[in-house]
Amino acid sequence: MLLRQQPAWATGVIFITLEDETGIAYLIVWSSLFERQRRVVAAASMMARSGRVQREGDVIHILAENLEDLSGLPGTIGDREEGLSAPHE
Repeated sequence: MLLRQQPAWATGVIFITLEDETGIAYLIVWSSLFERQRRVVAAASMMARSGRVQREGDVIHILAENLEDLSGLPGTIGDREEGLSAPHE
């Protein structure tokens, strides 16, 4: 997540700029979802989102329907559950 914006002209809409290895996308969070998931929007350093994707050329917008705080996951990277192992070469 690169940036959260709540411009005065947007009347309760939050715009979140996301980036991964494939590029940048813009998450649009409507005020009703923001009210239900304010803590995730305000505090999450990493989040999962579901929603509808709109693409126009190279510009990708995601109209958020649900958000989940995944901020605790980076600390578990590299952990393996019992019974799982790396592929054999």
